[in-house]
Amino acid sequence: MKKTQFPSIQSISKWLKRSLLTLVILFPATFMELYWSMGQLSDHTSSSCLECSFFEDAFLIALMTGIFLTLLFSLLSLIKNLFIKAATSFIIIASVWFFWNYTLFVERESSWSTYLFREELYITAYLSFLPVIILSCVSIFLLYFREIKTTFVKTTI
Repeated sequence: MKKTQFPSIQSISKWLKRSLLTLVILFPATFMELYWSMGQLSDHTSSSCLECSFFEDAFLIALMTGIFLTLLFSLLSLIKNLFIKAATSFIIIASVWFFWNYTLFVERESSWSTYLFREELYITAYLSFLPVIILSCVSIFLLYFREIKTTFVKTTI
């Protein structure tokens, strides 16, 4: 009879530490990105929740995104190639952030006006481009700093 082998305490501890670090990086990065790109809409009323503030929306979106991306990046950690892992992470982060920016724009601006779908996408892309690119690159660098350091920095003794 084969015994089932459970993960060791050390591997679980390492995974929890890595996941917590990922959450600690992605939560504030998402919150900053939302405020940087869509902060000008903070005084507009939400069409879905008239009492909700922009801060509450941004906080909950950042929290959900941080948890979701942490779980997703746990799966991406199985990829050994750093370039593929970083590029995939960048595309995922940029896509998720653009989606949330679009959602906030529709909820706080275009639902009160007569925007075409194409106009919504153009305005969201215009407002989001710089914050998404800069904060995605910083986040990816922070997430994979240790791997980048061991890959590109040769230690000589």
